[in-house]
Amino acid sequence: MPSPKTTVIPVQRLAAALLIASLQGCAVPLDSSVSASPLSSTDAYTQANRLTWGATPGTVERVQTMGVKAYVTAQLHPGSAAGLPAEVQAQIDAMTIVQRPLVKLMQDMEQRRKDADANTDDDQKKAAQQAFQTEMNRLAREAAARHLLRALYSPHQVQEEMSWFWLNHFSVHQAKSNLRAMVGDYEDTAIRGHALGKFRALLGAVVQHPAMLRYLDNEQNAAGHINENFARELMELHTLGVDAGYTQHDVQEMARVLTGVGVNLGSTNPAMRKELQGYYVRRGLFEFNPARHDFGAKELLGKPILSRGLDELEEALDRLASSPATARFISRKLATYWLTDEPPLPLLQAMAQTFERSDGDIAKTLEVLFTSPEFSKTQQQKFKDPVRFVVSAVRLAYGEKPVLNVGPMLNWINRMGEPLYGHATPDGYSLQSAAWASPGQLTTRFEVAKAIGSGSAGLFRTEGPQAQERAAFPQLANALYYQSIIKTLGPATRSALEQAASPQEWNAFLLSSPEMMRR
Repeated sequence: MPSPKTTVIPVQRLAAALLIASLQGCAVPLDSSVSASPLSSTDAYTQANRLTWGATPGTVERVQTMGVKAYVTAQLHPGSAAGLPAEVQAQIDAMTIVQRPLVKLMQDMEQRRKDADANTDDDQKKAAQQAFQTEMNRLAREAAARHLLRALYSPHQVQEEMSWFWLNHFSVHQAKSNLRAMVGDYEDTAIRGHALGKFRALLGAVVQHPAMLRYLDNEQNAAGHINENFARELMELHTLGVDAGYTQHDVQEMARVLTGVGVNLGSTNPAMRKELQGYYVRRGLFEFNPARHDFGAKELLGKPILSRGLDELEEALDRLASSPATARFISRKLATYWLTDEPPLPLLQAMAQTFERSDGDIAKTLEVLFTSPEFSKTQQQKFKDPVRFVVSAVRLAYGEKPVLNVGPMLNWINRMGEPLYGHATPDGYSLQSAAWASPGQLTTRFEVAKAIGSGSAGLFRTEGPQAQERAAFPQLANALYYQSIIKTLGPATRSALEQAASPQEWNAFLLSSPEMMRR
């Protein structure tokens, strides 16, 4: 790194200058020399930064070696290529949410809750209830830790980004009921496995997962006692969008379709009349109970529902997923997430057309976005939300070196108001830059950058009575910086770096710079 000058501007003034530049929406164009070489190291860095959770020396090398087009193709179709580093996979394999199937886990936790509540000794009851809550919190923390480990180290970066995108699109709040024990399976089986596939398959997996059914109260939805919560959010937030022209009658009809769709944590099936038994469906914790279903005639979006029983839901989901309104709604959200707050209309139209023609193929829709002229622009366009800022900073600081503890990352994300599975309402976290660009938010980001830039920040120290710690100091003034990053920095950031009084301060200034706030 450059030698620090004898006279330096105080760290507070430099930090303030960088924060002000971030608030002003500083989008720094690359040096003009970059445009002469379409796949220079700086271009490769820019595209790697945009297509992943954050550039690392390894991803930049892969983009430059493969070329952007081949890299995009590999990312959109990850197949069975090599996954996580062995050390990271070992951390995940040791988790309870991996070792115990959801049905067994949920039934055990439900029994534990009942046993605690049934305890007649007040002190023992309180202790058992606290132990139950502690375990529930631990299970949710495992799910969040696994999510961050995959974001940090998976070679399938687009798949991991889309897992986050869909998890936010189909948002559930872990604090409701016993969802803390379900969110790990919800992310892994309903979301992640379908993140780059057909939207209809993703939608079906989400709609039938107990986490979503419990979160949006569909267990309470029965013939004669209609609950419209899930039906409304399914149409407004998950598929058609609020401006699609559907009516309150459509919401009511969708709610009737959803009657009887719920969750069964027990070990036995409910009793019912013989003529209904053929309609009963149970898969894991998911249950369709025809005794609670409204079998009356229904009409959705101007057309009758012709199926019977649970097949009504399949027919309704087919109709919602294939609607042009859904194609437009999903395409806009994808472009807003990956590119800019106000995506250009021609690009949105091209994406929506591909979505419709391909029967909701998510990878093909993303390919239109990733290969568009707008996406290939070198100017940074999208302000990072807290999760992206934290993950990208750690990836840049440590590359492929596996952290031992993502706890500090979870704490930083929580401080900045974007905890995983933590959005109380079903609309998910905002995709707009303005939601994350307040002065308080940026001050916290500087503190996070300072913590990472000053050392390991606890990332390489395990928790527990036999804690282990590895020496780890981020060497950000490395080959990647001098070959690629430096050309993307504006004069204010370069000036601040030149006046850094120590390697720690230099790291903090780089990680908190306006350029590092954008992808």
